[in-house]
This record gives sequence, structure tokens and C-alpha cells, in this order.
Amino acid sequence: MRDIPIDEVDHLDRAVVAIRTDYPPGHRILPHRHRRAQFLYSATGSMRVETGDGTWTIPTRRAVLVPPETVHQVFTTTVSTRSLYIEPKAVPWFPRRCQVVEVSALLRELLNEAVGVPELYTPRGRDAAVIGLTLHEIRRAAPVHLDLPLPKHDRLRALCESFLDAPDIHDPAGAWAARLHVSERTLNRLFTTETGMGFARWRQRACVLHSLSLLSDGLPIAGIAASLGYESPAAFSTMFTRLLGTSPRDYRAASSL
Repeated sequence: MRDIPIDEVDHLDRAVVAIRTDYPPGHRILPHRHRRAQFLYSATGSMRVETGDGTWTIPTRRAVLVPPETVHQVFTTTVSTRSLYIEPKAVPWFPRRCQVVEVSALLRELLNEAVGVPELYTPRGRDAAVIGLTLHEIRRAAPVHLDLPLPKHDRLRALCESFLDAPDIHDPAGAWAARLHVSERTLNRLFTTETGMGFARWRQRACVLHSLSLLSDGLPIAGIAASLGYESPAAFSTMFTRLLGTSPRDYRAASSL
């Protein structure tokens, strides 16, 4: 199925409903929830999924597992997605909070097949086998830690969300503290309490995760580094490697396989 809202087909008596959807650049899907679990795959482009306690970056050829009844919103580039909406009883192993996962070459092909099966596929036969094997491969998918915690403190969260729209590695803690009418020490204490990490570490991780969508879009590494405020591509690459365990160049190469 293509570009069909899940609400129109959620009632179908099948464990899995598979839908392909294409989104324009800069699209935002407002906060919502699904009765079913969702496997959301970015075939092209990239996305960011945000919930009450964090945000998950989904580069090209990665996916995110969204547990049933999880309120979330989605921010996209020019994206083509493959979504599987799955009856909760069919995936008791699903995580309790969102999780980004790798998508193997086999799983990519299965997802492309799954969105082409009939809505009411025969419970036995090839289509059901494709769906069943897809679920097996999803369960085997390796998790990737591309999440960033978000605070519940309203004013601090608003500043974090604004930062995510235009991250800058040199955005000063003093400016954040001034907006909150607190000291820098209090700001760091608040960040640690709310997110589990200090301001500087959170800022670094936010910048690196933001760069993943730019890498997926094929932008030059030097340009990405400059847009994030790094003094040089080498400084950006050092921080990227420190946080993700691989260089931006190697990450992009691996993502294109």
C-alpha cells in the first residue's frame, strides 16, 4: 500500500499492515500515537522521531522501532519510508521505548516486498511467509545508539528543541543560563538531572547526531563541519569518531552499502 493513513486500515484482521509513504522536505508529522507497534524505515532521506523523553535520529537505510501507544512526532527531510504497523501480540519482544536499528540488505528487500503484498494477504502462502520472515529479521536487527535525551523541564526543553533546529557546537552555556535566569552551574546541574549528561556533552552529541542527516544527503564533510561551528573538518571528525566510534567518511561509506 502507498500513502494510505494507518487509521484507514488499522482494523484489518492481519498481524502486519505495510505502507509506503513519501514525504516532502521539511515535513513535520504532529504528535500522535498508534495502537499497533511501528517499524519505521527510511529508504531515502532521513528523519528525527521525538517523544516525551528523547529524540532519535534515523539516517538513510536505518529504522526506528516505536512501541505501541507511544506519543511521538516526526521531522523529515525528503523521505521515502516503509512502515510496518504490527499487532502488539505479534511482537512481545518489542522495546519499551524507541530504538534505532541497522537494516540489513535482506531486510531492505523484504520491506520492499512487504509494502507490495495485498492488504488482506492469505494467512498461508508466499505473502504471509514474506511478512513472517520480515518480522524475524526485524527481531535480529542490531540496535544503534542514535538517541538524545530531552528534558521534561518545560523552558529547558524549549531551548533544546530550538537548538536541534540549528545546532552550533559553540553555543555558549552562559546564553542558555541567561535565558533561564539561572547560573551556569545551575544549568549544568539541571541538564544532568533532566538528561543524565552535562550541557557540553549534550551539545556535542546533538551536533554529531544532526550531522548524520547531512552526511546522508551527501554534503561535503568540510561544509557540515562549518555549518555546526567547528573550526576545521578535523575537529569535527575527531568529535564524531569519539562519540560514534567511526569517522564521518567511513560512516557515510558504510551507509551506502
